[in-house]
Amino acid sequence: MSVNDDRPIMMAPAADPAPLGLAAFALTTFLLSAANAKWMNSATGSAWLGFAFAYGGLAQFCAGMWEFRNRNVFGATAFGTYGGFWLGIGLWALLVAPPPAGAPPLVAAAHAAAAGKDLGWILLAFAIFNTYMLLWSTQVNAAVFGVFLTLEATEIILFIGNFAANANVVKIGGYVGVLTAAVAWYTSAAGVINGMRGTPLLPVGKPFGMAPASTT
Repeated sequence: MSVNDDRPIMMAPAADPAPLGLAAFALTTFLLSAANAKWMNSATGSAWLGFAFAYGGLAQFCAGMWEFRNRNVFGATAFGTYGGFWLGIGLWALLVAPPPAGAPPLVAAAHAAAAGKDLGWILLAFAIFNTYMLLWSTQVNAAVFGVFLTLEATEIILFIGNFAANANVVKIGGYVGVLTAAVAWYTSAAGVINGMRGTPLLPVGKPFGMAPASTT
């Protein structure tokens, strides 16, 4: 095709990036939620941090950009935003959450309390975003709706727990976060095998209304 040819360029179909984005979201959510649920008492509790950058952040953000290539505005917005969430929360944990070097105990305790409020505001902001994505997920399928529904509950419980500095509420949020990860992993697994076969093997359910032209 010459450079002056005005005919549209036909691009080869791309693989669905949604299973990758969901898997990256699920694993990182599981690690952080297991820490919140106090399942990692014999570990550092920070196993999630590296994966917030490399998997939940980078891989999920890339999946969002590939969804733009597939003209899937819902998938691009969801994966792009939550990829950014994991990158941002990782940077916050490294740069903002730790107390100042050499801070005396009272200063360190005050900083920790303020950092908990920071996290509450972050989770509240993402819960607002997640609310309208939860509504629009009804137009995708039941499995994706389940991901956003459990995630909505997780974010609400966690921002309440962090604002109240209530470790028990945060622990409950950890349990719900583990459930969120499980639903996301199932949805990812369904996307992988259904895409491989070309026919549904693992059910994901139907939209609750008129489905959009492009779905996750």
